[in-house]
Amino acid sequence: MADNNDIFTPQPLASDYGDDSIVHLEDMEHIRLRPGMYIGKLGDGSSHDDGIYVLIKEVIDNSIDEFTSGFGKKIEVKINFAERRVSIRDYGRGIPLGKLVEAVSKLNTGAKYDSKVFQKSVGLNGVGTKAVNALSSYFCVQSFRDGKSRRAEFSEGKLTSDSGIIPYNGTETGSLVEFIPDSKLFGNYHFISEYVERRIWNYCYLNRGLTMYYNDKRYYSKNGLLDLLENNLQGEPLYPVIHIKEDDFEAAFTHINGQSNDYYYSFVNGQHTTEGGTHQSAFREAYSRVVKDFIKKDYPPEVIRGGLVCALCVRIQEPVFEAQTKTKLGSTHLEPNNADGTNSSPLLKTYVLDILKRHLDNYLHIHSETADALLAKINANEKERKEIAGIKKVAREAGKKASLNNRKLRDCHVHYNSNNARRLESTIFITEGDSASGSITKSRDVATQAVFSLRGKPKNIMKIQKVDVYKNEELNLLHNALDIDDGIENLRYNNVVIATDADVDGMHIRLLLLTFFLRFYPELVQTGHVYILQTPLFRVRNKQKTTYCYTDDERVAAIKATPGAEITRFKGLGEISPDEFKNFIGKDMRLDPVLLTKDFDSKGVLGFYMGDNTLERREFIMRNLRVEDDESIVVA
Repeated sequence: MADNNDIFTPQPLASDYGDDSIVHLEDMEHIRLRPGMYIGKLGDGSSHDDGIYVLIKEVIDNSIDEFTSGFGKKIEVKINFAERRVSIRDYGRGIPLGKLVEAVSKLNTGAKYDSKVFQKSVGLNGVGTKAVNALSSYFCVQSFRDGKSRRAEFSEGKLTSDSGIIPYNGTETGSLVEFIPDSKLFGNYHFISEYVERRIWNYCYLNRGLTMYYNDKRYYSKNGLLDLLENNLQGEPLYPVIHIKEDDFEAAFTHINGQSNDYYYSFVNGQHTTEGGTHQSAFREAYSRVVKDFIKKDYPPEVIRGGLVCALCVRIQEPVFEAQTKTKLGSTHLEPNNADGTNSSPLLKTYVLDILKRHLDNYLHIHSETADALLAKINANEKERKEIAGIKKVAREAGKKASLNNRKLRDCHVHYNSNNARRLESTIFITEGDSASGSITKSRDVATQAVFSLRGKPKNIMKIQKVDVYKNEELNLLHNALDIDDGIENLRYNNVVIATDADVDGMHIRLLLLTFFLRFYPELVQTGHVYILQTPLFRVRNKQKTTYCYTDDERVAAIKATPGAEITRFKGLGEISPDEFKNFIGKDMRLDPVLLTKDFDSKGVLGFYMGDNTLERREFIMRNLRVEDDESIVVA
């Protein structure tokens, strides 16, 4: 038996811990060292929540706060994609000239601490623009006010030039911010215009009267959240959108035919709270209660809300979010606590319930056709709930049991629905077959990357009902692994990546999976969680250099740049060794997001490609075949 004294034997330290170990970092240095504390994650621009979009948001938020305070009705946003330079110009009051440099370079410096200056603003912590400055290789701020101007330039948060206060002959006041995200931090990043445009639209929906320009295209909303919902509905609404607006509350909602779960576009003070929070919970609870009282039937809340799509916004003073990225609201009252910790302002849930009681109940009594359509949908939800109740319980238990012992699912340690600092990195790769999943499994980051292996092609669910999903072992295991059965609030992985071969079978499997998600869990795609993994088609190498090529153009360029090159064509993921695969699912991973635009007819597209119209589809394919120079046939 070991000597107990061994337990207390001091172990030698790797280095001495003394005064020299205590390091002080300046504001900008700390942001660059720990960017995740300020912008959530870095990323390369493939994901809608990557850091480069947070930088754009932080600057625009300041311009929006000017607008909501009654100054400046126009904001101009420009992106030079070649230079990766972002320019944002507002026409508000302009940053006070004497404090211009401090306002963008000193943490805990700003006007948002004084609620008399900015009421119900998004930025509260004096961090946003400073983080943009620190994480940019080039940052420039210029302010115009009182017939004077001042311009300051920075690099990596360090001041490089300052014009001082100089005369300004123009008549328009406001602020101009230009920046280039630092490639030393963000890598070979790229902007996806659809992500930026979606943010621009949201700002307009939430701020009626505001005109925004994005690369000279005009954006404007007349009807606020009503426009947002009508422009983003994926499916057929069962009744006209109900639009309620009172003081600091606004909501627009309807039910969608064929949809089972409720889905929300939720905002606080103009901030898109993609993870919901107390305001969204308050609406869900209030909506279920008001409708339940109206229909006078004791249905469960999930039955009443099933298929509901809602755009929701509340404006509260000094909101408390759960992180600097402000994606989930934590405030329980309309106003902050008093100094002694008490709070006499209304509870959010009481405030929302009171508004819905008056407006929604009154609307349903007046509009009988809407009330009838709503009741029919709720009755259909209840019928489906009863039909799948038994099989659902058995399937869930089987899924949980199988997940513990199923070699098809290789889980990771960090999940999206946790509080872990790396939760935004959580990823699941859905692969075809053991060979492909084997390469990914051996090369993945076990902390944040999981692998789910399909057995060949999944079932085409275009014509089946949801009850059949629970009867299908593989589909049941998949949605059980994602934990999206009751909506995406408990989603376990931020990034759901379809990783299939770049051949006909691989493309077919992609389409089968997308059909599954769009048919039964469309909110997973709508919220930007689904991606396609891009892996190289070719490896071009000689003794000195290896280049991985994702397209024929890259292959041709690599051959020219590599004398005596050996070219390898990867036919499947299983042919790529684990050592090589590390290069493709690490920091340089290439992901193509699956995006739904407001004009995309998902029901019609899925019906054409996955329905029973075999002859029509065959004729379409034959009309669109084209022959390449190497005589290989591909679909145009």
